[in-house]
Amino acid sequence: MTSPRRNRCFRAHPAATRSGLHGAGSVMASGLLDISREFGISASSPGSLFGYDVIEPIGQGAGSVLYAVSHPQTNQLYALKHVVRKTDRDARFIDQLENEFEVARQIDHPRLRKAIDLKTTRTFLRRTTEAALILEMFDGLPLDRDVPALSGLIATFIQTAQALGAMHRAGFVHCDLKPSNILRSHLGRVKVIDLGQACKVGTIKQRIQGTPDFISPEQVKRNPVSERTDVFNFGATLYWALTGRKLPTLFTLRNTENSFLLDDHMAAPSTLNPAIPEPLSNLVMECVRTRPTKRPAGMDELTLRLEVIHHAVRKARDRAEPVPA
Repeated sequence: MTSPRRNRCFRAHPAATRSGLHGAGSVMASGLLDISREFGISASSPGSLFGYDVIEPIGQGAGSVLYAVSHPQTNQLYALKHVVRKTDRDARFIDQLENEFEVARQIDHPRLRKAIDLKTTRTFLRRTTEAALILEMFDGLPLDRDVPALSGLIATFIQTAQALGAMHRAGFVHCDLKPSNILRSHLGRVKVIDLGQACKVGTIKQRIQGTPDFISPEQVKRNPVSERTDVFNFGATLYWALTGRKLPTLFTLRNTENSFLLDDHMAAPSTLNPAIPEPLSNLVMECVRTRPTKRPAGMDELTLRLEVIHHAVRKARDRAEPVPA
């Protein structure tokens, strides 16, 4: 994808035209949109699931379908993430659903989407054949479908850092931050979603987990994950949002060592677009350093630095705007 930077003026790149609905959690902006047709999600949907009235499918991920549902007694709207175990390989999607519920119920933060309940269907031998995670409904779009202008983008990532910081204080790492896991409302409010791969700080995963274009080197090597793992995912996501380009990662380079993943060989955002403020570009490049110890320590530091940058960007914008006569 070519990034629209020729005029040296920062604006959101048109990622929405190619992204579709990824992960689980993309929701409607301004009512229930008929995105099932737009993104090829099967138009046929059950009338009800686990006692909730199904309105329509609103998203699809690997192994799951997300529905807009309402409670039959209260008419309260929810998002319902549904997984059916068709083969033994689908068991991991149910595991992720259960994991998301267990992690989400331990953290209460306005920038993290709440998990309301977990419903399962089990056989006589206690084998789960179907599961549904009832989630807070949020009126917003994923970042890969709606990238705001620079000031709004920085504000989006400040809120994202606050959400991840809450997870870290509770002892968890998200492990899969990416554009489709950041929802943004038309008012600029943010929800970080999809905690299916979240785990305790220090966990060594049994297999490589993450999204190839945003995954950290330690995730690829299956080293212990830490707060700095989320810092890398955060930086890779912000890099994409600023430039429209995906950062090369150890996974996409298909290399078990980091000899080709050299920090100095990654093009800085300000190099690709001089309209991006140098402090913001530098922060992104610090976040995606190969060695975790070379990255910022955590989300508190990122929040503070982004707030300073945001203030400077807004001041520069206000100075540039003409004064009404």
